[in-house]
Amino acid sequence: MDIFMIRLLQFMLAIGLLVLLHEGGHFFFSKLFGVRVEKFYLFFDPSIWKWDGSLFKWKPKNSDTQYGVGWLPLGGYCKIAGMIDESFDTEQMKQPEQPWEFRAKPAWQRLLIMIGGVLVNFLLALFIYSMILFHWGDTYIPVKNMTYGMKFNTEAKQYGFQDGDILVGTEKGEFKDFSADLYRDLSEARRVDLIRGGKAMSLNLPGDINLLGMLKAEPSFVRPLIPAEVDSVMADTPAAKIGLQKGDRLVAINGNAVDSYNEFTDQLGILEDMMTAAKTSADSLKVRTTTIVYEREGLVMSGADEKTAEKAMIRDTANVILTPELKLGFFVKSLAGIYEPVTKEYGFLESFPAGIKYGWNVLAGYVGDMKYVFTADGAKSLGGFGAIGSLFPPMWDWYMFWKMTAFLSIILAFMNILPIPALDGGHVLFLLYEMITRRKPSETFMIRAEYVGFGILILLMVVANLNDILRWLGYM
Repeated sequence: MDIFMIRLLQFMLAIGLLVLLHEGGHFFFSKLFGVRVEKFYLFFDPSIWKWDGSLFKWKPKNSDTQYGVGWLPLGGYCKIAGMIDESFDTEQMKQPEQPWEFRAKPAWQRLLIMIGGVLVNFLLALFIYSMILFHWGDTYIPVKNMTYGMKFNTEAKQYGFQDGDILVGTEKGEFKDFSADLYRDLSEARRVDLIRGGKAMSLNLPGDINLLGMLKAEPSFVRPLIPAEVDSVMADTPAAKIGLQKGDRLVAINGNAVDSYNEFTDQLGILEDMMTAAKTSADSLKVRTTTIVYEREGLVMSGADEKTAEKAMIRDTANVILTPELKLGFFVKSLAGIYEPVTKEYGFLESFPAGIKYGWNVLAGYVGDMKYVFTADGAKSLGGFGAIGSLFPPMWDWYMFWKMTAFLSIILAFMNILPIPALDGGHVLFLLYEMITRRKPSETFMIRAEYVGFGILILLMVVANLNDILRWLGYM
């Protein structure tokens, strides 16, 4: 099974589960307060010609609810009687109000019905995080243990960072692992603590570094420094042809010195830019033809009698033609191969407060990052189904699957509570208005608001998925 299908199956399973439980939250509170649910569908079912759009449907005997699966996998819905929603069923609203309808219930009950989906998604995320910690524990590499330090780009060096600095923390506290949280802390820090040359020191930072710019920069603002040391060589590759071996250390490419694997990949990035400008196969071949300088530990004769040998690093130069993808064909050690990971294990009861704390931290980070959506770069960073699907691993990994599912559950909860008409948050906003003013918005206003909100959602969906296509085509 290829990578695309594995990611697609993980994405569909996660989204299907989240949508089903989200709508189940609305369903639960509707039934709890005696509100009739007419349809409960996973995925949408717009009709096509004479077909009603259902891949499967079933209505139990003596039940008011039809259950089904639609053909359009863009979400799901719970059609609640007496409510203006995405179905735009205005005919029902013209009929006399019935006691089993949504509109006939007290505002506080309608409020619980509307937040039911968000509540379920948020609690589900916290539960999944708790069970991840209980089953797998929390495995990470402490940043302070990364003794090779970090590699910084030009912008970071303007703030005083130097390659090889070992990051310790900020005034907020010690860094845990190398993740988005480290970037967030650096972007908001006034002081960063580090170790340079074995000595503890601090740097002053402005406290408002653009986080999106840090994340999007090429090369990255900061990344773990990985030695340019060969760990393994793939057969029948340019690296194998020039005789690279485990333990060899790359020191230059095309006359440009490299002090780390990070620097080596940066140089390959420059070649990639040159490849895009190549117009003929001869131009491409010229770009791919490179000179590699590497060092290997060997024996060097020493002493007057030339019979004594000492170990030393012997430097060699090789001309090589990279693959069309600009690969040399070797691997270096991963971070887990360089440093010993730390695992913190949790008992069943311990996992719940830890999972709640973890999930809350994820939510706080996501909400904090939302301010960048309203910038030009932020709009370009929006992603649709393709971007979300690519977050899943290329092989089936239950740990990563559940971690991604929990993350998507938090996103779904937050996005749905936004005060946009057609989303749960829009209905909540109007219900709060009603509870405060003791007046219901008119049905005409609610219908128009639903159309506006639906239009906003369609626009956002188009922009996000268009970004995916442009990225795929190489225009972004």
